[in-house]
Amino acid sequence: MPTALTNTNYNFPGQTDVYHGKVRDVYTIAPDTLVMIATDRISAFDVVLPKGIPYKGQVLNEIAGYFLDATADIVPNWKLASPDPMATVGLQCTGFRVEMIIRGYLAGSAWRDYQAGCREICGVKLPEGMCENQAFPEPIITPTTKADAGHDENISAEEIVSRGLVSAEDYAVIERYTRLLFERGQKMAAEKGLILVDTKYEFGKHNGKIYLIDEIHTPDSSRYFYADGYRERLEKGLPQRQLSKEFVRQWLIDRGFMGREGQQVPEMTDEFVASVTDRYIELYEQLTGRSFVRADQSDLENRIAVNVLDCLQNINR
Repeated sequence: MPTALTNTNYNFPGQTDVYHGKVRDVYTIAPDTLVMIATDRISAFDVVLPKGIPYKGQVLNEIAGYFLDATADIVPNWKLASPDPMATVGLQCTGFRVEMIIRGYLAGSAWRDYQAGCREICGVKLPEGMCENQAFPEPIITPTTKADAGHDENISAEEIVSRGLVSAEDYAVIERYTRLLFERGQKMAAEKGLILVDTKYEFGKHNGKIYLIDEIHTPDSSRYFYADGYRERLEKGLPQRQLSKEFVRQWLIDRGFMGREGQQVPEMTDEFVASVTDRYIELYEQLTGRSFVRADQSDLENRIAVNVLDCLQNINR
């Protein structure tokens, strides 16, 4: 099996803090720089699974960079450079404590809630009589709180403002950005024979200016269907062919795991892990139209350290 990077423990010059998230390790460098390393960890139902997925971090980092560059005309973003296949260096922003989830289709957790009788998500009314994977009349925004630990919670725009999580003025801006980014993402996906079903965006502020932060349009933050055969499968009630992390969630559900107390993560065989790697690489190539080049893994941790150090020295000159 190829190597999977599941932990990092660097000490970069000027480093003041490090945050180990579910998937990314974020290093804070004084005065206002971040180093974000996309590890090969994989999470589902807010649980980090016991095995990493080789090349997943590289896929996520390179897809995110591809879309950050392709949407910089819509909204400024935090990226300054990508010195390593698994690392991005960028501007430190103060993140809003919400994630802006936008859905073009009734799928995933929204469908599970709908199937259970829910007809309103985050203050947004849902039409009656919809079926799984059907397009909404227009995309809906269903934000969640951003939890440091445990589960994120659905929240309405009104609650976000009333609880002081985001000001009314800033919320109007990030909602507009969310719709414009999703429109661009759907257009880019369609050009590659895909449907961008839903995704999430995060925003922050630096010196009073709003920036797009974190990743964008990756398989960890987005769901994609293949456009070919979508209509026929919808009419026949068949599952859609998709490129996203949802197949991992479904694999877990089929084996009795949904992240609930007392449930055990099923065994992740080498064959399953390899199949997840293949899915991530497939999405990269389908989304970008580029062949995926597997980075040299002979000295993975040192490679990242050398590349990031060189970048930080150039930035700080």
